Amino acid sequence: MTGSTVTDRNLLSPQNLRNPYPLYKELRESDPVHFVEPMQSWFITRHDDVLAGYRDSRLSAARAQLFEYQLQGLDPSIAQEFMQTIRHQMFMKDGPEHVRLRRQTLTGFSNQKLDDMRSTVHRIMRELLDEVYPRGHMDLLKDIAFPMPALALAEMINVPLGDRARFRRWSEHLAAFSAPAVGSNPVELATHANQAMVEMKQMLLPVIEERRRSPGTDSLSLMLQAEAEGRMTPEELVANICLIMFAGHTTTTDQLCNGVYALLTHPEQLQKLKADMGLMKSAVEEMLRYDTAVPSITRVAAEDFEWHGKQIRKGQLVFLVMASANRDPSAFPDPDRFDITRDSTKQKNVSFGFGAHHCMGAGLSRRELEIGVTMLLERMPGLRLDETRPLVPKCHSVTFRGFDSLPLRW
Repeated sequence: MTGSTVTDRNLLSPQNLRNPYPLYKELRESDPVHFVEPMQSWFITRHDDVLAGYRDSRLSAARAQLFEYQLQGLDPSIAQEFMQTIRHQMFMKDGPEHVRLRRQTLTGFSNQKLDDMRSTVHRIMRELLDEVYPRGHMDLLKDIAFPMPALALAEMINVPLGDRARFRRWSEHLAAFSAPAVGSNPVELATHANQAMVEMKQMLLPVIEERRRSPGTDSLSLMLQAEAEGRMTPEELVANICLIMFAGHTTTTDQLCNGVYALLTHPEQLQKLKADMGLMKSAVEEMLRYDTAVPSITRVAAEDFEWHGKQIRKGQLVFLVMASANRDPSAFPDPDRFDITRDSTKQKNVSFGFGAHHCMGAGLSRRELEIGVTMLLERMPGLRLDETRPLVPKCHSVTFRGFDSLPLRW
C-alpha cells in the first residue's frame, strides 16, 4: 500500500487515502503544520512535532466536539447514548481526570496478567487455524484477524462475547461514526453507532452485576474494586469497558492484516523471518512502524497559539499523524524501506501514541501480533496472497487503516 507519487495535496482524495505516504513526505518537508480546508483541521506530520503535540497542554483530548460537529443540524438525540458514554471514557479526558481513570483501568493490564494471556491467545489462534486450514484459503480479516483479539479480550475481561457477528457489527458502526468516510450519511452513521453502544451496554450490565456478587481476578473484577472504593463511578466503569472492548481489538485486527500484507509483499523479508523466527519481536515493531493501523489521533486546541508560524485557533481540531512520524527520516533512516531487522531500541515507533496517552493495550496487542504472525507462518509455511479473489483495502478515512478483505491461500 505504498510507492506512488503525489498528484495533489488533498488528504481526503481516493489516491491519498489509499497511499498517504508520498503526501506525508511532502508535508514534512514543506508544510509540517498543514491546514486542510474541507475538514477545517490541522495536520502535524514531523516526528518531533507529533511527540511535542502529545505533551502540549494546549492540545486537549476532550474532543467530543469532533462528534458534535458531525451532528450539526441533526437531532442530537439520535446519538445521545453514544455521546453520554464517550464523555466518560479516559481517552476523552485530560490531566488528573485522565490519570485517575487510566490508573484504575490499568490494574487489569499488568505485565504479569498480559504474560498470562499468552496461553489464551495461543489456544484461540490454534482453534481458529484448525477451522480454516483444511480449506486451503481464507480471508485473514474475517477468519483470524477480527475474531482473535475480540475473543482474547472477552476472556481477559471475562465477558461472554456471544455472537461474533453482532460484536463485529458493533465495532464497524462505532468505527464508521468515529472516522466517517467521505460522502457518508451522518444520520445513518450516528443512528447505527448509538444503537451499537446501547446494545453493548445492555450486554455488559448484567455481567457487571454478576461480577459484583461474585468477583474474580479478571480485569473487570479489578475495575469493579476501584468503583467500589469510590475511585470510578458506575458510568465511568461501563464507558471504559466499552472503550476497551472496541479500541482494544479493532486496532489489533487492522494491524495484523497490515503486518501480514507487508510481509507477503516483501518476500525477501518474509524469507528472512522464516529463517530466523527469533526476529519476530523486531518484525512486529517494523510492521507497526511501516503501516500503522491508526494513522492519526485528534486533539482540540484549548486556546489560540502559534506553531511553526501558523495560527491555530481555539476549538480547531489538530491531527497528530503517527503514520507520518513513523516515516520521518530524522527518526528512522531509510524510512520507506520495510526492514524487519531495524533496531527499534534507537527510536521507537509512535503507533500506540506517546506519553500519558500511550495506548494502554499496547502490551496485549504486541503479544497478539507476535503470537498471531508466528502461528500463521508455522502452520502455513506456503502462505501467500490469493490473487483469485479481490483484496479490499480499508482506506476511507485518515483515522483507521487496514483491510475490509485480505484473501490468502497456502
